[in-house]
Amino acid sequence: MTVTIDYFYGIGSPWAFIGLEPFVALARRFDAEIRPYLIPLIEENGAIYSRNRPEARRVYGRTDLKRWAALRGKKLDLDNRAGLSDPTPAGFLALAAQLEGQDWLRLTAALQEALWVRAEDIGNADVRRAIADAAGFDGAALEARAQQDDVQGVWKSNYAVAKAAGVFGLPTFRYDGELYWGQDSLPFLERHLNGENPAH
Repeated sequence: MTVTIDYFYGIGSPWAFIGLEPFVALARRFDAEIRPYLIPLIEENGAIYSRNRPEARRVYGRTDLKRWAALRGKKLDLDNRAGLSDPTPAGFLALAAQLEGQDWLRLTAALQEALWVRAEDIGNADVRRAIADAAGFDGAALEARAQQDDVQGVWKSNYAVAKAAGVFGLPTFRYDGELYWGQDSLPFLERHLNGENPAH
């Protein structure tokens, strides 16, 4: 029987970025299929964007992010972010790759690395086309594909699925009906894949 893990993520989430490699490695170890759901945070379910959090929590969150990034072998540029535009359109590029049967995981990693390691403005169409080209994709073709209606349809459908499932933050993994929020919950997902479920 095929093992499937639903993966709720966002290009603009640094936590999704630093957790991507260990998650993919875990899924491959268990020969699991990753079913992607690209989504924004779901405020109706309790998500709070960083900009809306109290200062004390923002300060702690930044420190914690640096700790986890170092543990995951990533060095993030968190200081040169002024003027960066909304990265949401970069997500549509990943959706376009997914719909075309292309390696959406590789494109996701390239876009996230550009945003979080090099502070590149992936909300800019020229920037993300260049990133896609450098990663071995046809950036112009994917950009054109991302403008088509079915991409927006998948985006809206993903949101509805995630909201109904109780997802709020990114990344979130769902296996066998159980949600695991945050890249720090990967050890619990691993135990579940091993046949243990500490919550039951």
